[in-house]
Amino acid sequence: MCDARGHLVRLYLTTGQAGDFKGADVLLADLPDETEKIIGEGGYDSDHIRLSLAQCNITACIPPKKSRKAKPPYDWHLYKKRHLIENMFAKLKGWRRTATRYDRYAHTFMSAIHIAATFIFYLNE
Repeated sequence: MCDARGHLVRLYLTTGQAGDFKGADVLLADLPDETEKIIGEGGYDSDHIRLSLAQCNITACIPPKKSRKAKPPYDWHLYKKRHLIENMFAKLKGWRRTATRYDRYAHTFMSAIHIAATFIFYLNE
């Protein structure tokens, strides 16, 4: 999860074969109070996520899956800002250790990501 400037805000590490959808509940449970809108890719399109965001008065900008019968609307112009999260991951993958994951343990890998994210944050300010 990143903020409006593309800085890493929250990160949740799942197993290698798990989809992003599995970690969504963990990330959405601890949102900052000032959060008004969430932009997500189609993999996050579920009634459960949309309902939990609506209960917190947060606008969900998630394109519907092609298999969905009733397609909820989303703001295409706002969705264009999703490139910020892609850019954040590209910057993290610029650090060889985070791109290749040589670490055996998850806590060591997360520590490397935190160090890389800290450097990226202060270099881009």
